[in-house]
This record gives sequence, C-alpha cells and structure tokens, in this order.
Amino acid sequence: MSGWGRKVFWKTVTVTEAPEGFGIALDGRPIKTPAKAPLLLPTRALADLVAAEWAAQEGEVRPEAMPATRAANAALDKVSAQFAEVAEIIAAYGETDLLCYRADSPVELVERQALAWDPLLAWSAERFGVRWAVTSGVMPTQQEPETLGRLAGHILRFTPFELTAFHDLVAMSGSLVVGLAVTEGIAPVETLWDVSRIDEDWQTEQWGPDDEAIRLTLHRRTAFLDAARFFAACRC
Repeated sequence: MSGWGRKVFWKTVTVTEAPEGFGIALDGRPIKTPAKAPLLLPTRALADLVAAEWAAQEGEVRPEAMPATRAANAALDKVSAQFAEVAEIIAAYGETDLLCYRADSPVELVERQALAWDPLLAWSAERFGVRWAVTSGVMPTQQEPETLGRLAGHILRFTPFELTAFHDLVAMSGSLVVGLAVTEGIAPVETLWDVSRIDEDWQTEQWGPDDEAIRLTLHRRTAFLDAARFFAACRC
C-alpha cells in the first residue's frame, strides 16, 4: 500500500495484465507494496481477490479488512527474500504436530481425537511416504528425520505466495498435517479447522465458554479461512 494515503480517493479498481503477472490499478495507477515493489500476483484469481478488497474500501483504507492484500505484500516483501528460512520454520511444526499428541483420558476425548486425527495422519503417511510417532499424556516424542525431511522437501516446492498462506494455515491450526490437508483439498476447510479445535472445544464443553477465548478463536478461524482462500487462488 506504499504511497497511498489513508483516505479512499479512487473511483475505479482494475486488474492489469503483464508478462510478469497481474497487477492492481487505482484509477489507472498501479499499486505497490510497502517496500515499493510492484504488486504483481501470479494468477488472475488472486488478483481478483486483492482487487475486490480495494474496491470494498469506503471512507478510509482499513488494512485489517484486506487479508489478501496483506498476504500478497508479505509474499513479495518478506517471504520471497527469506524463502528457505520461512519454509524451515513451518516445517519445524512437524516435530510437535498437534495430531501426534493425544490425551490419555477421559475416554470420550481420546476417542474423539482418534476419530478425527487418525485418518489425517494415515492420509499424510501414504501421500508423503512418512511415518508418524504418536504419544499420549505428557510424554514427548520425536519424529524420524526422514519424515521431517520429506515434508520439508514438499514445502520447499511451494511458491512464495503459497508459502505465505501455508504459514498461516499451519500456525493457526498448530498442525502441519492439517495445513497440508487444506492445500490438497482433503476435506472442507471448515471441517479441517474444527479438527484442529478438538481439545479446545472439549474444554469449553467441560467448563463453559470464556469471552476472551472465544474472541481469540474467532480471530484465528478467520485468519485460517482467509489463508485457505488465498492459497486456493494461487492455484487457479
């Protein structure tokens, strides 16, 4: 959003096309990132998503209401320059993946986790040729280096735009497997979000809702769904 004031001054938002990608223009003037790089998107679907956010602004520009624009800026200004480092950070989630850490009681929670998480671990094991170590209670576990290496290799094949979205999918869910399942379309995105919330939902059922926890959950869910939408647009 570099160079633009806080006030909405434009009348038209258009998607432009060039050999390098798709851009966004406000009254014919191309948008740049905060680092003053051209805001060029890899697909028309992603450009349409970003353009719609700009077209929806009224009165004053509200960056908090522009998740696709923020993600595109991050991909161009930050992730592209630190791609290997970002990929390594995300791959590290596999060492303590949420789905590998189970409750040992009560039986209802144990069964709920197994019903939701076992199929995803089985899918990822077959899809990526890995083996997961699963533990319960407070005992930690270690994943095989080969497992982590295979998953890291897959992550390194993402584009900077895909990796930006994937980061949020993994960080919001706490699970590399859930994030990968979103990118592969294994189940509806909302279902995969619910899968990542089994422990929290169980606690809410036992002790009742907490206003601050609800607020944080809604924020994280929105970020998760926004990231899934951004990733999908990268593939269109």
